[in-house]
Amino acid sequence: MVIESTLRGDMAAPETLARFVVEEAQLLNAGDFDAWLALFDEDGRYWVPLAGAQQADSPLLASLADEDRYLLATRIRRLKSPVAHSLEPGVRSFHVIQAPEVKQAADGEPVVHTSFLYTEIAGARQISLTGTWRHRLRATPAGLRIVQKRVDLLNAGAAHEIIQLFP
Repeated sequence: MVIESTLRGDMAAPETLARFVVEEAQLLNAGDFDAWLALFDEDGRYWVPLAGAQQADSPLLASLADEDRYLLATRIRRLKSPVAHSLEPGVRSFHVIQAPEVKQAADGEPVVHTSFLYTEIAGARQISLTGTWRHRLRATPAGLRIVQKRVDLLNAGAAHEIIQLFP
C-alpha cells in the first residue's frame, strides 16, 4: 500500500509525503506492525519526548520512548508473543488524524506535522492521548522511509498508564 503509492509519484511532493503519513496510520490501526516497522529506514527512530513539543533532542533528557529499529522490532515480537500474558485479552488501538501538513525544518528538509487522537484498549482499560506527529522522511529506491517519527503528546509530562502500542 504505502510503498506502491510512494513509488508512483514524486516522493518529495507534499501530497505524497502527506499520503505516506495517512497510510502509516492505517497500518497502525490495522495492527500490521511488521509492515509498519518496514517503513522505518535502517537508522530510523521512534521518539516520544517526556517534555513534549518543547523538548530538545538530547540524549541527556528523559523520554517516554526512544527506540531504534531493533527496539521497535523487539517490542513487536513481544506484542505477537503467545506468552505475553500481560497483553491478554489483546491490545487494540485507533488513530484519528488531521490532514498532514508539510513544513520545512531549519535544515531545509521536509517535516510532516500531523495532529492525532489516539485510543488504546486492553480488556476494560482504555487510554486516550492527543498530540502531534513530526515525521522526517527519506526517499529511497524502495520508496519513502521514516528517519524519525517524533510523537509530541499534549500531556507528555503527566503520569501515564502503560502505553503498549504506538501513539
